[in-house]
Amino acid sequence: MARRFRTLFISDVHLGAKSCQADLLLEFLACHEADTIYLVGDIIDGWRLKKNWYWPQEQNDLVQAMLARAHDGTRVVFMPGNHDEFARGYLGHKFGGIEIVDHAIHTGPDGRRFLVIHGDQFDAVVTHARWLAKLGDWAYRATQAINARVSMVRRGMGLTYWSFSAWAKLRVKKAVNFISDFEITLAAEARKREAHGVICGHIHHAAIQDMHGVSYMNCGDWVESCTALAEAYDGSFQIIDWSKESQRFHLVPQPDGYALSPRERKAA
Repeated sequence: MARRFRTLFISDVHLGAKSCQADLLLEFLACHEADTIYLVGDIIDGWRLKKNWYWPQEQNDLVQAMLARAHDGTRVVFMPGNHDEFARGYLGHKFGGIEIVDHAIHTGPDGRRFLVIHGDQFDAVVTHARWLAKLGDWAYRATQAINARVSMVRRGMGLTYWSFSAWAKLRVKKAVNFISDFEITLAAEARKREAHGVICGHIHHAAIQDMHGVSYMNCGDWVESCTALAEAYDGSFQIIDWSKESQRFHLVPQPDGYALSPRERKAA
């Protein structure tokens, strides 16, 4: 049975990247429904696609699934990030029923207002030193390559998914400071716009926390953590960690302890 929420917030899917966990997101969408879905940036990784075209069937299936949601009456709102900034040329338009906007003000059932924005606009590296952002993207891909090997070993040992890159990022002092500065800056922007909180993506770090009276919420990503932000009908928010929930409830256990993904189940 699918769980239903008032709103789902999904960011940093990075379609076009080999590290995109499209299978898990497809499974997540099959198990969750919402009146509104916000796609909070970096849904498509234009940076990777420019260098090397990679678009497997499961990523195409994910696009079709989102278009089907819009067709069936779910309000789907897409706000581009820095990796899919090409879509900013189409702000104010609709494609397949999906609205494209720069940012949005989401109003909860209790009247609280939330600024919904990807967040790269407040990242000084992205806005003022694009070459450094590209270098950081290369380093990030290198950790993802290591991550893939670590995951293979863990699967062979019957262990659950764990992200080496997420672990490394949060243990580097400068990365921790960057996350903290990012959160403070976004909370300040929400306060400036007289909103009760902000919902964003960009830094691949899911969070719900109070920043001196302003709610800061980050969706996380579908590369490392496989998380989404969900708003219930009473206005409460929660982070859904699908990398843990899918292995506990939905993936099919195998004799060697490794749970098959939807694509692998189909192939089997």
